[in-house]
Amino acid sequence: MITALAGGVGAARFLTGLVKLAKEEDISVIVNTGDDIEMFGLHVSPDIDIVTYTLAGIVNEEKGWGIKGDTFCCLEMLKKLGLETWFNLGDKDLATNILRTNLLKEGLTLSKVTSKICLLLGVKVNIIPMTDDRFETRITLEEGSVHFEEYFVKKACRGRILGVEFVGATTAKPSPKVIDSILEAEKVVVCPSNPIVSVGTILSVKGIRESLRRTNAKIIGISPIVAGAPIKGPADKLLASLGLEVSAYSVAKLYADFLDVFIIDQKDAALADRIRQLGVNVKIANTIMDSAADKIALAKAVLES
Repeated sequence: MITALAGGVGAARFLTGLVKLAKEEDISVIVNTGDDIEMFGLHVSPDIDIVTYTLAGIVNEEKGWGIKGDTFCCLEMLKKLGLETWFNLGDKDLATNILRTNLLKEGLTLSKVTSKICLLLGVKVNIIPMTDDRFETRITLEEGSVHFEEYFVKKACRGRILGVEFVGATTAKPSPKVIDSILEAEKVVVCPSNPIVSVGTILSVKGIRESLRRTNAKIIGISPIVAGAPIKGPADKLLASLGLEVSAYSVAKLYADFLDVFIIDQKDAALADRIRQLGVNVKIANTIMDSAADKIALAKAVLES
């Protein structure tokens, strides 16, 4: 069994390669829910939906999120009616979030709702929210604290970051199956996701980091930083805000207490010895997934580690 820790786009792209080499039923994916947000009265789970849509083969591949061929008629009407529409939800995407919200109101947990949506969309991978409890990632800027999605989408990552807050980290419990999926795995993969607000949120949930230290599984991480820059997203700004250099080395250091192998891009080969000094083995590969073949090759490198 393989268990992956995942954020959104980068993780989803890697997973499309992994499912070509391993049975979907043998893969569990623990997904960040710190980005979850209420929009238009709906419970939106951005990272869960990106992973689900990607594995269902319906994602908008150009954007990396949303559903291919979607329309935005509802959003256009909401804007005409005077509502803020900075968070782009297509009409088909809205349907998913309407179903999720209704099921949550009926008393189902986020885990059960996610499983139901996966079943309806034909996804056989076991997608597990990191927690069923309230959890919210907030970014502290000079003008105050904002939800991560507001910083990421509405503000387009503008503004100097003063801090990151995980609301709910002290009370949230791992959702059912999270700990067992780590302890029973043969391999655990830390996907190439933001180390602070994707993987970092998962690690902040009580018991998850400890289970990674305890498991007998081989734990392989993939760097989301290549040649001093993130492949996607604001990982550079977040690392810098914590006083860390923007490099694959910094990411490896954040995971060093549980990591066995860290895969870095060929452009970062010069960092290999520094990372090995952390007690982590290093593998060098092409981590930039420009094509389907790249995704499969990276997944193969993980499975062979």
